[in-house]
Amino acid sequence: MIEQLAAMPKYEIYKDSGVEWLGEIPEHWEIKRLKFIIAEHSGNGFPVEEQGKHTGELPFYKVSDIGGDSMYISHASNYVNFKTAKKLKWNLIPSGSLITAKIGEALRKNHRKISTSSSIIDNNCIAFEAVSIGVVFNYYLHKVIDFDWFTNPGAVPCISVPKYKSFHIPLPAFTEQTAIAAFLDRKTAQLDQAVAIKEKQITLFKEHKQILIQNAVTRSLNPDAPMRDSGVEWLGKIPAHWAILANRVIFRERVEPGEDGLPLLSVSIHTAVSSEEISEDENIRGRIKIEDKTKYSLVQIGDIAFNMMRAWQGAIGAVKIKGMVSPAYIVAVPNEKIVSSYFEYQYRCPEFIQQMDRYSKGITDFRKRLYWNEFKQLVTVVPPVEEQTAIVTHIETESAKIDQAISIQQQQIDKLKEYKATLINSAVTGKIKVA
Repeated sequence: MIEQLAAMPKYEIYKDSGVEWLGEIPEHWEIKRLKFIIAEHSGNGFPVEEQGKHTGELPFYKVSDIGGDSMYISHASNYVNFKTAKKLKWNLIPSGSLITAKIGEALRKNHRKISTSSSIIDNNCIAFEAVSIGVVFNYYLHKVIDFDWFTNPGAVPCISVPKYKSFHIPLPAFTEQTAIAAFLDRKTAQLDQAVAIKEKQITLFKEHKQILIQNAVTRSLNPDAPMRDSGVEWLGKIPAHWAILANRVIFRERVEPGEDGLPLLSVSIHTAVSSEEISEDENIRGRIKIEDKTKYSLVQIGDIAFNMMRAWQGAIGAVKIKGMVSPAYIVAVPNEKIVSSYFEYQYRCPEFIQQMDRYSKGITDFRKRLYWNEFKQLVTVVPPVEEQTAIVTHIETESAKIDQAISIQQQQIDKLKEYKATLINSAVTGKIKVA
């Protein structure tokens, strides 16, 4: 793709822009400071007590409204009455303004979109009205501009408006801006469609993987195996020679303190039990982690660990290295009836996550806890041990193939996104001629 970009037409004559980040630009282009082509609007804020009280046609935008890759804002968190906004002197942002986060991580994530109507923004946003520049060209230009260039040193990134206004940018004639914007609209739409197709393929691969695991741990690897009613309404039929056992029959609880020198592991809804030490960033109690190992619970290879507070979301898994876990986790030791990896695959399936959810105690979701006494009451589908081992091997082999296919698709998506960013940069800085 980069080769295709290199083969695209160039302008006949270039000149030194005198701007380090730009290098050479087409001879007939100008260099302008942003303050001469952009009107900056900072949000005066929208009082919390007023949110949701007013209705009307004037959208109020927050940082959460400007995420994603689309060019235009499609959703407003709240709407306010125009007369109310005028009376309280909230800052009115003209239609066609580019709205971006002005503080925090959203700023670094390139959250920025065009408003399609007059609107109000909160204090965490800033808007740049296109005064002497095309609205869409202004959008693409700001896809190239890195707002980190205008942030003052400090822990929290925040746009320095004076730095922004003094920044030099390339500016072709308005007709050429329009042509460049139209070209980028076409090309980026094609690239976005290609990315969407590949993302859909990844979704299908993941769904196939989930179905593969679910069938293997509840229906056997033998499609012709005789089936029987499990006696569990939500589970349905299982192979006739498989057992249904309560967890109290196949587990005992491990309650042992941690030891110096062992890694502190995590249990998450995404990756089950980690296989390496939690980083200082992940562990908000890093100092306690260093100073007092006995505050944590010992885990051995083959144990099952689950997060009491997140089990209802699937935070459960098999332990792969000796280590320690948070005291907010439960550690279960399997007996000879159950292979821990098989159990992990089964309990990370939707039906079994829902079972943990039903047995968790708490008034609201984020107060739910799955305690040891409730965990013991859960039911597990238990094939013969040798069959469990075969199922694990099958899942790992087939999952590796699917993961490889997903990885290939993801690499192609990354290349498409890289090409898109390079294409936009090349077009708005005059490195290629598209008009």
